[in-house]
Amino acid sequence: MSERLEDILAERLAVIFCGINPGVMAAAQGHHFAGRGNRFWRTLHLAGFTPHEVSPENDRTILHYQCGLTAVVERPTARADQLSRQEFIAAAVDFEHKIARYAPRCVAFLGKAAYSALSGQREVAWGLQAQTFGQAAVWVLPNPSGRNRAFSLEQLVDAYRSLRQAALDPAQ
Repeated sequence: MSERLEDILAERLAVIFCGINPGVMAAAQGHHFAGRGNRFWRTLHLAGFTPHEVSPENDRTILHYQCGLTAVVERPTARADQLSRQEFIAAAVDFEHKIARYAPRCVAFLGKAAYSALSGQREVAWGLQAQTFGQAAVWVLPNPSGRNRAFSLEQLVDAYRSLRQAALDPAQ
């Protein structure tokens, strides 16, 4: 599949959400998190990042809320487990340069797989990490994919809300 999903980035955002790689549906439609069962946009809204639920077709509006979107590996797949560890390793240098160039306050990896591969850590905890990435604070959040039913919508919202409070609330 040759479709490539374009990043939605700007300099000095509060958060860059980093998917593992684009889903086939998202790449085909040209919009992030466009899969029918994906809970990203609903979770973002319920966690307080956006005042309403953004539709995938309006994904570029995420920039209005100090957030951006990218993926570690550019190749679209139906499932993240179709990626090899070598693909993550091959993407690592360019990805780190991208994060350093855009200089977000936080980078949020959606799922443990990409961060584990990039950091070389076998065991990764959820939430804020001790290490930075391209000088950004690193968060590891549950993947909102409809295939990831290990987390309820409420659990997703709680995890994403913790990031929002740290990244966007001035008192933090």
